[in-house]
Amino acid sequence: MADILEDLKSLVLNFDVDSAQGLAKKAIDEGIDPLEAAKALTVAIREVGDKFGKGELFLPDLVCASEVLKKALPIINAEIEKKGQTQKSLGKVIIGTVFGDIHSIGKGMVSTLLFASGFEVIDLGINVKAETFLNSIKKENPDLLAMSALLTTTANEQKNVIEGLKKAGLKDKVKVIVGGSPINQEFADSIGADGYGATAPEGVKISKRLLGIKE
Repeated sequence: MADILEDLKSLVLNFDVDSAQGLAKKAIDEGIDPLEAAKALTVAIREVGDKFGKGELFLPDLVCASEVLKKALPIINAEIEKKGQTQKSLGKVIIGTVFGDIHSIGKGMVSTLLFASGFEVIDLGINVKAETFLNSIKKENPDLLAMSALLTTTANEQKNVIEGLKKAGLKDKVKVIVGGSPINQEFADSIGADGYGATAPEGVKISKRLLGIKE
C-alpha cells in the first residue's frame, strides 16, 4: 500500500503523464483507500506548487504536473463517490476563462495551485459564457468565482458576469476574483470584483484572504 501511494506522489513530482491512468487504476484495483490516494496526489502537487512559487520550478513543470492530475484524479474521485466518502476542502471555487477568450494557461495555473492549496476546483474551461458561469454558481453554490481574461477585448466579459450575478441576486453569495494580463486593480475595482491577482500564486493568497483563511 505504502509503495503505491509513494508511486502516486512520484507520478506528479516526475511529471509522468503516461503512467497516471494506469497507476490510478492499479491503486483502486488493489483496494487502496481512494481518499489516501487522492491525498498522495494532493501532497505532491502542493510540493510542485510551492517550488513554482519559489521559482525552483517553471510553468512547463506546473502544466505537466497538472496533466498528471487530470489523468489520475477522475479515476480516484469516481471511487470516492462510489464509496460515499467526502474530501475536506478549504472551499469550493468555480474558475474559467471568459467568453471570447480561448487562453487556458493562466487559468490552468491558478486552478492547479488552488487545488494544491486544498480547494475544491470546478474548472469550466475556456470561452465560458456569462450564462454558464451563472448557472454553475446556482448549481454548485461555490465560495469563490475566479475569472481569467487574457485579451483587452474580452476583459469586459468579467464585468458582464458580475452584472449578471447582481441581477440574479447572487453577488453577495460568492466572492469574485479576476485576473489576466489586461486586468489591473483599478479595473477590478471598477467592475465590482472582490479581488485581483496579478500572478497565479497571488491569486491563491487573495482567495484565502477573501475567505478568512490564514496562510
